[in-house]
Amino acid sequence: MGWGNLRVINEDHIAPGTGFGTHGHRDMEIISYVLAGNLAHKDSIGNIKGIPPGDVQRMSAGTGVQHSEFNHAPNDTTHLLQIWIEPNVTGIAPSYEQKTFTAQEKQGALRLLASPDGADGSVLIHADARMYGALLTGEQTAQLVLDARRKSYVQVVRGSVHVNGQQLASGDAALLQDETSVVLSHGDDAEVLVFDLHP
Repeated sequence: MGWGNLRVINEDHIAPGTGFGTHGHRDMEIISYVLAGNLAHKDSIGNIKGIPPGDVQRMSAGTGVQHSEFNHAPNDTTHLLQIWIEPNVTGIAPSYEQKTFTAQEKQGALRLLASPDGADGSVLIHADARMYGALLTGEQTAQLVLDARRKSYVQVVRGSVHVNGQQLASGDAALLQDETSVVLSHGDDAEVLVFDLHP
């Protein structure tokens, strides 16, 4: 918890018919990344959505938002990461965005998923941070050039992969600083998130 402006990554397994009742957030950028199942989202600014794997959901809490999250499936567990990034502006109106990113876009490449300028079709976050996703297997490699003055964070979502030569497995993470690049290689059915963060 707390690396640069990345505040939290929670990994949640939501049992069938359960979830998180209505609760509030403010002045936080919240990204939901579903790995399996479906997440039902309902909030106080009028959004009622289902979030399947492959979608990235961004909620800017701003001046305050109430929301609930449930798994309505009778038999399937919902597995997700919920990511909190500290905003670089506070007191804004709460807002919501959700986009689909295909497996093909992430295969063997670091696909930009969230950014402060919405570049390349990414969801827009009100924070000095960028989030990338990659799927890697076999001989595939992916590299991201880094500013050594910033911090970076690598989360292995599933499978295993080498991060700058260090092998990591599902659930592992690498905290990077004073690095000029991150290189992902030797993936074994790997799914990886990489964050470029304000120090």
